[in-house]
Amino acid sequence: MVGLVVVCHSRPLARAAVALAAEMTRGRPVAVEIAAGLDDETFGTDAVAISEAIAAADSGDGVVVLLDLGSAVLSAELALEMVDEPGRVVLSAGPLVEGLVAAAVAAASGADRHEVAAEAGNGLAGKQSHLGAPVAEPDEAGRAPDSTATITIRNAHGLHARPAARLVTEVRAFDARVELRNATTGSAWVPASSLTRVATLGALRGHDLDVRAEGREAEKAVEHLVALAAQSFGEAEEPDDVPEGGAASPGVGIGPALRIRDVPIELPDVPSQGPATEWRRLEQAIGTTRQEIGRLHSPVFDAHLLLLEDDDLITDVRGRIDQDETAARAWHGATARVAAQFDELADPYLRGRAADVRAVAQQVLRALLDLPAPAPDGDGVLIAADLTPAEAAALDPGRIAGVVLASGSPTSHAAILTRTRGIPAVVGAGPRVLEIAAGTLVAMDGGTGEVVADPSEQVLASFRSRADQQGVRRNEALARAPETAVTSQGIRIEVGANVGSVEDARAAAANGADLAGLVRTEFLFLDRTEAPGVDEQVAVYRRIAEALGGRRITLRTLDAGSDKPLPYLPPPTEANPFLGVRGLRHSLAHPAMFAEQLRAIVRVARETPVSVMFPMVTTVDELRAARAMLAEAGEAPGLRVGMMVEVPAAALRAAEFVPYVDFFSIGTNDLTQYTLAAERGNAALLSLTTGLDPAVARLIDEVGRAAGERVLVAVCGELAGDEAVVPRLLAAGVRELSVAPGLVPLVKQAVRAV
Repeated sequence: MVGLVVVCHSRPLARAAVALAAEMTRGRPVAVEIAAGLDDETFGTDAVAISEAIAAADSGDGVVVLLDLGSAVLSAELALEMVDEPGRVVLSAGPLVEGLVAAAVAAASGADRHEVAAEAGNGLAGKQSHLGAPVAEPDEAGRAPDSTATITIRNAHGLHARPAARLVTEVRAFDARVELRNATTGSAWVPASSLTRVATLGALRGHDLDVRAEGREAEKAVEHLVALAAQSFGEAEEPDDVPEGGAASPGVGIGPALRIRDVPIELPDVPSQGPATEWRRLEQAIGTTRQEIGRLHSPVFDAHLLLLEDDDLITDVRGRIDQDETAARAWHGATARVAAQFDELADPYLRGRAADVRAVAQQVLRALLDLPAPAPDGDGVLIAADLTPAEAAALDPGRIAGVVLASGSPTSHAAILTRTRGIPAVVGAGPRVLEIAAGTLVAMDGGTGEVVADPSEQVLASFRSRADQQGVRRNEALARAPETAVTSQGIRIEVGANVGSVEDARAAAANGADLAGLVRTEFLFLDRTEAPGVDEQVAVYRRIAEALGGRRITLRTLDAGSDKPLPYLPPPTEANPFLGVRGLRHSLAHPAMFAEQLRAIVRVARETPVSVMFPMVTTVDELRAARAMLAEAGEAPGLRVGMMVEVPAAALRAAEFVPYVDFFSIGTNDLTQYTLAAERGNAALLSLTTGLDPAVARLIDEVGRAAGERVLVAVCGELAGDEAVVPRLLAAGVRELSVAPGLVPLVKQAVRAV
């Protein structure tokens, strides 16, 4: 694929232009390098930086350079004298922004560098046509076409950039010359393979376009274009009130809206154990519930937290307990009273808050009586405010077609678990999704964030077609999943899976994972009353290794603290647990439990390939202390030692850690959170925490440079599963990617395309 380089005086301008171009090539990553500005604030161009960008963008098919004015041209010409094969580089005279958009679409569709440059040069054609400026018309062939048709534009905003890019990309796949004209406006014929020329059609909703084609696959091309137009070029026609959320787990889900079923709780008929005992039990249940709600980081549950601290309610409960009621009956009676008061209010919104009271009342009762969490009621698309990690882990992919959450983010634990289980999910869709009535047909796309309630037949057909296309693409990737992922330049990339159970490990093996790049060992430590012993840990780690057929497993030591507290090790009171005692800090603070885990890891490493890595490392002293304890646990030939890079300080000081590790594993979820001061579970910050931020990209580059040839660099955060980001990670020196088991085949395909 042809690479692109953007050269201009302003780095922020270049980034914005690249982001716009990326919107047009979603799912088809194009190598775009930026050589703009002297830094984020200083204008200028640098010939050396341009030559380096050209080398980075060239995957073998050449490079097209988009430029602005003045010294950018001179610097680019000078840069050509520094590259090895200047004949493979084309300097485009096209407009920077429009030319880049057109060039990116052409490159994504497989055009050669001369075609890409020509498209860039025609970048202003659409604008010129719209504003009445003269545009050169293509030559008329004067021949009868091999196939013709007429299509109607159904898209609400006409044939704008994204659907036009889809049209151009797919038409280029056929061995045919396809042309279009706007029959409604009487425009001239234009080549359908040119985004810039298609833009001149000015096609609005309801306009008819004539299609003609000639060549070996003319008929197939026209038929495909007709079908594509019927699907609105992949753009679902949504009513104005359609909720939109964050893409969290790819795939299309269609089915009736489901709710979490709250089974009525039967209160046990037992006598009180005394006011002091009953009050203590209730305090523990309220504390457990408060932790569960806090773990969700969702403003949707603010009312629930306030209810747990309501003076009137607590006073009522205490009075009932003092009258020898059990904690369960006292809590049930007091909350029922409050819910009934809301039921009597005239305002429908306030009356609806009775549901909040009953929901939190049930949650505390389940904690009091040690009852399991409620389950979804039936098969279909689950609609919920949010999910606890336990609720997400319990979802059955055979019954749940998709998940739509009002809150959360793509890097929340609920989102990670839906990806691991292969369930399409949309998060952060807003409280309006909770108004979708149970049983309403819902169509959702976890790859785009689209959610449509009660879709029209046309919209439903579009989603089903999209699901079919994704199924074909996934089946093709799955067929090649057992093969090694190698880039076009012959660089082998290990693609592993992130697992949190033996079941996950089996799914990883079925999807062709080369290894378990991350085993979240905390699944053994959570939701129990005491820590697992050495023997129990050894047994589970062995089963994970066996499920993967003896492939290497990377065991991350216990990552507890913050949003993953251990019931048997109550966390200290911290103003901000995410900046407190978590990860390796937590393990070093509890050395006896840490030593047992290290002994278990060493025992398993004597039998099967194992890597151990420490989470949330900040300083070299922490790493040295952990390594010293590992040495005390015993020796195991072939045991590799690594650390996660999740803290900006660790990324910036990566060179200091190199002597002590065999590999770095970059946890992009936390690295993004800490770099941008944007909490990963906060739905209001989706724009910050989604995708590869330039600041995070620079930190990854720092790690790659420090690692050199001595230390392997892996990425186990969610960005490793973003096919559009994979080329950027590999360019930074990443040689191992670890993703949700279901994403392994698609990520391997993305690697092969680099």
